[in-house]
Amino acid sequence: MSFFSFGQSAEIDVVLNDAETRKKAEHKTEDGKKDKYFLFYDGETVSGKVNVTLKNPGKRLEHQGIKIEFVGQIELYYDRGNHHEFVSLVKDLARPGEITQSQTLDFEFTHVEKPYESYTGQNVKLRYFLRATVVRRLNDISKEMDIVVHTLSTYPELNSSIKMEVGIEDCLHIEFEYNKSKYHLKDVIVGKIYFLLVRIKIKHMEIDIIKRETTGTGPSVYHENDTIAKYEIMDGAPVRGESIPIRLFLAGYDLTPTMRDINKKFSVRYYLNLVLIDEEERRYFKQQEITLWRKGDVVRKSMSHQAAIASQRFEGSAASESALEQAAREESG
Repeated sequence: MSFFSFGQSAEIDVVLNDAETRKKAEHKTEDGKKDKYFLFYDGETVSGKVNVTLKNPGKRLEHQGIKIEFVGQIELYYDRGNHHEFVSLVKDLARPGEITQSQTLDFEFTHVEKPYESYTGQNVKLRYFLRATVVRRLNDISKEMDIVVHTLSTYPELNSSIKMEVGIEDCLHIEFEYNKSKYHLKDVIVGKIYFLLVRIKIKHMEIDIIKRETTGTGPSVYHENDTIAKYEIMDGAPVRGESIPIRLFLAGYDLTPTMRDINKKFSVRYYLNLVLIDEEERRYFKQQEITLWRKGDVVRKSMSHQAAIASQRFEGSAASESALEQAAREESG
């Protein structure tokens, strides 16, 4: 990682201990672009080194201490002056004094709680970062390093299908069915649409995936709807008794897990929107919420044990035993 200069006297840099082997994940920035960041999960240790490099070797650098912080925070774009921190850990690396030559300082945050997934949306951003600081009287020397956190879920035990009817009296009556109500991010939505009565001239039908981001509370609630995907089911007029299959692959779309009431600040929900358009351009639609969750890839041994440690921290020894059993099953599988 390249050095970044702050001030005239020194440069500060943060390097992770496992930077060579740790997986990276793409994450959207505020300007809509995607960058790659080191990927972490809840319960994993974050460790590394802080390098303080003097620009003029031999010249003294006085300081009030050197520290590193691990921060998880939520920023609401309409309230940018306030950052809501839900994780804030600090390690003092050096006492007040002076530096006469470049230094490397080790740090470790053990089994760090990272309860929420990293998220950048229309009105809100949830981020995790490391911030190393050389504290000075006039101007601190500081460097931030963002990381990305993914939250993994287990397969939902109850995952019933969705069956609904939609109709206009004496004009249209259809039934549609989706195979599940909960999908992982690389899943396939499978379903069927049955036309029981068709007396209007339908020319087009599609399914949209809509993301609804909700921020704020009370009178200051903001809703942002974003159409993530459009999937054409039919182009032309259906007839009574016709059945049309649906097969929508989610892996190609920019989706996050469903987030409900994150730290009392925001929610992200997903909906399947069935849209019919007749020859007079009238639109008929029916919306149904679905739950999205992130399924783990091949689980590394260390990751499984980190999950067990996190479980023990929050739920006690009994939960830890079940987590260890699950980790063993995942490794053997």
